[in-house]
Amino acid sequence: MKTVSIKLPPRLEARLAAAVARRRTTRSRLVREILERHLVASEPAPESALARAGDLVGSVKRKPKDLSTNPKYLRGFGR
Repeated sequence: MKTVSIKLPPRLEARLAAAVARRRTTRSRLVREILERHLVASEPAPESALARAGDLVGSVKRKPKDLSTNPKYLRGFGR
């Protein structure tokens, strides 16, 4: 594991020390956990299927308006 040194203002260092004592863990472990949670939370959300296919939505012209509900178009699907 690599070592990283950081400088903390006194108030933040005191809060860190209190959290370490409360959780009965080491500073390194607590800082790693907090950093990991922060990095995961700040990652962009995965793109939705709609976002990926957004340029295709509405691109088919001259289609029946009731394509998904009219039994005439659903023959042979699921029955």
